[in-house]
Amino acid sequence: MSRFRDRFDHRVWQVVAAIPAGRVMGYGEVARAAGFPRYSRMVGAAMGRSPQPLPWFRVVRSNRTLAFEVGSSNYREQAQLLKLEGVSFDGEKIIERETDRSLDRILWGPQD
Repeated sequence: MSRFRDRFDHRVWQVVAAIPAGRVMGYGEVARAAGFPRYSRMVGAAMGRSPQPLPWFRVVRSNRTLAFEVGSSNYREQAQLLKLEGVSFDGEKIIERETDRSLDRILWGPQD
């Protein structure tokens, strides 16, 4: 395994593990928070390589829809897990709460 992939994977795992229950982040947001803003397409693969279970279901598309085909078993599982945490949907789209916009602050503290 390359050093880059090791660093990338570990940072992604840290970010995903830190997403609070009932909140979501897009793949691009995870990549940016991990320090790799151009690598959003690699986030899913990094999560799949994690040796520990991660709250994978809290990572969604940038348009706040689930990453799986509508109606698939993965889609139903992700939606169910998010609903159990209090996430609301309007059709297929997650309804963002105002507090979700400050997720960086929750994860990393004030940036001032």
